[in-house]
Amino acid sequence: MPLFTLPRLATERDIDANGHVNNIVYVQWMQDVAVAHSDHAGCTAATTAAGCAWVARSHRIEYLRPAFAGDRILLQTWLVDATRKSTSLRRYRMIRESDGTVLARGETLWVLIDSRTGRPRTIPPEIIGCFALVAPEEEP
Repeated sequence: MPLFTLPRLATERDIDANGHVNNIVYVQWMQDVAVAHSDHAGCTAATTAAGCAWVARSHRIEYLRPAFAGDRILLQTWLVDATRKSTSLRRYRMIRESDGTVLARGETLWVLIDSRTGRPRTIPPEIIGCFALVAPEEEP
């Protein structure tokens, strides 16, 4: 399952002083869909069993259009790279369901760490094997 989608409803709590979904909410949504994808694929269980955890090293996000309270947003995520020793690159797209407008795009560089030491750890095959990587030419 290379592309994972999680629907989310933008609520009044998500709205900022400008009357649209606050930018930080998109970053939270990136985290939410990444965790949901990991849970669904069995990666969370495999990571815990290996005595590891994923931490975000960096985020990048591009805001394209505003979202408003009541908008149903499709949060999409996929992995594009896990060839480095301890890191995985995950990308995201947020789409307003009613009209298909892409609201934001982003990516996170995740690092696998040993839960005991807090140090980066080589990604074992049983963890990264939970996901099918999406080739650049196949990205949405």
